[in-house]
Amino acid sequence: MVHRFRVLILVGLATLAADQVTKYLAVAHLTEALDGRTGGMARLEGFVSEQNLDNHPRVPGAYSRATRPYRFIENYWHFRYVENPGAAWGLFGNLPESVRRPFFHVVSLVALGFITFMYVRLTPDQRRVRWALALVAGGAVGNFVDRLLRGYVIDFIDWHWRNQPGMRWPTFNVADAAICVGVGLLLLDSFLERKPVETVTPGEQVV
Repeated sequence: MVHRFRVLILVGLATLAADQVTKYLAVAHLTEALDGRTGGMARLEGFVSEQNLDNHPRVPGAYSRATRPYRFIENYWHFRYVENPGAAWGLFGNLPESVRRPFFHVVSLVALGFITFMYVRLTPDQRRVRWALALVAGGAVGNFVDRLLRGYVIDFIDWHWRNQPGMRWPTFNVADAAICVGVGLLLLDSFLERKPVETVTPGEQVV
């Protein structure tokens, strides 16, 4: 049973780990949230619990107001801390928090249930689909963890073209990238799928 879910578990956990580690680095280096904290456990506690040094919960949006963006490739690729309370492109981000949190929790759990259902039904030769679903699952769990801890998703990868209006991709994270790659693999698999060639036995006429 475990062998059957090996790709889903290993790839999903690796994606989740990469997502959370990079989000921690984003908070640590692109904001002032962890400034003054010494020791790995203290900084990790600040990342998870979102409490200031005086143990008071931070004001929502405080991280984003204290950002230190990093220009990785000038005019094209920056690292910039953003708190996204909605889905991709900020969809549903304006919903009341009492509605938004349960809504995204339910959507995430339904999506993970559907991925597991699809994974169980795969045949041994559908290796590309196994990796695709594992990447999507890992990315979905990564963003789900954010919503459970904070009520929003941490984004920090900012792609744009010379700051031109309409030439900026919505800020995203590693989980979003994994989901996009997984969906891309699913589309690729659907295009490459071919029907098996029917064999004709001797003496049988082809209609």
